[in-house]
Amino acid sequence: MPNNLNSNGHYNLSKEEVSLPCATLKMSAVDNNIAWMQRFAKQTNVLLCPHIKTSLTPAIISKQIEAGAWGVTVATIQQAFVAKACKAKNIILANQLVGKSNFDLALTLIDDNECQLLVCIDSISNASALNDFFQANNMSLNVLVEIGVNGGRCGVRNKDELGTLISFIRSCSNLSLQGIEFYEGVIHSENEVNEIREFLFYIEEMANQYLDSSIFDTCQPIITGAGSAFYDLVVEMFSSLPAAYQKIIRPGCYVSHDTGIYDRAQKNLRTRLLDSNSISCEISGDLISAIEIWAYVQSRPEQNKLIINIGKRDVAFDSDLPKLERAFRFGQPLDISFNNIVATSVMDQHMFLDVPIDCTLEVGDIVVFSTSHPCITFDKWRYITIIDDHDNVIGWMKTEF
Repeated sequence: MPNNLNSNGHYNLSKEEVSLPCATLKMSAVDNNIAWMQRFAKQTNVLLCPHIKTSLTPAIISKQIEAGAWGVTVATIQQAFVAKACKAKNIILANQLVGKSNFDLALTLIDDNECQLLVCIDSISNASALNDFFQANNMSLNVLVEIGVNGGRCGVRNKDELGTLISFIRSCSNLSLQGIEFYEGVIHSENEVNEIREFLFYIEEMANQYLDSSIFDTCQPIITGAGSAFYDLVVEMFSSLPAAYQKIIRPGCYVSHDTGIYDRAQKNLRTRLLDSNSISCEISGDLISAIEIWAYVQSRPEQNKLIINIGKRDVAFDSDLPKLERAFRFGQPLDISFNNIVATSVMDQHMFLDVPIDCTLEVGDIVVFSTSHPCITFDKWRYITIIDDHDNVIGWMKTEF
């Protein structure tokens, strides 16, 4: 929050006009990222249904929808209400809907027919419970059968179980089978690209088989997958499927991007695109890291150690730790090298930096960090500070975590 209210509502972070720490989003970068991914989807002939759990920020979600997203993806039925409030017409719950209270919420969401909700199913017990509930309420629920991978999370693991589940869903009077859902991002290994392609080949095989068998309750069935790291591989597979399918990708972290795991993933993806024989895609520009954390040097208890006033309550720490990008003193940028300054650990509200003994950073200096895995940073904040390209605060956006 600002330490003093200005009549024009504008504040500068480097001049200490806003209390720190705070999380910031550079709006020009967010707008660039939204436009870039929408262009990618258009050029590769797929529909974009971004996963909004990344930001869960209505102002950003609305921008994604206005830019042309087919719909949005959510992880919980509660998040679906945020999506509906943002005027999303298509909502994919990329998860199982389990439990009567959650069934009640789904019923409320779709009762006025203002949006389409699609939920994932991977078990007969869940399908049976959903069918009984919606039958009792004289409503139908649109469902996607989820195909999973061994060692992954949800999703049916083999062809026999998949066939049995689909047969059961087709026997349910109040479930409407609309397509296939999968998620390739749970595959991690030294050979993950090839293993993902093998999984996607299996998805392609099942998709062709089921389209030929006319098992879906629609003439335009959905096939949907893709997180934020391998969406090019999914699009590559989609390009081989019949046009009857609505081909939908669901990346989420692109909206703010990062300088960690998704920056590395995007670089690898761009390399694969250059080598691809099946994707014709020439998109200028690229995703830009938009999210930062501003903080203070709080202590220098040892010559080679700084303590920063951020921690697990403020920033993502599940993959890479934050990376120091800039520093300010008395409103002016500091001309120092950050190459040998490394975050080593975090506590609840302290972060440890190893620094060279001759590092000139002092207690009270402002330090600005980029992050990795933006989802985990977003959900720490009720309000995100919005800045322009000159670190001026131009507003705040409320999150809905």
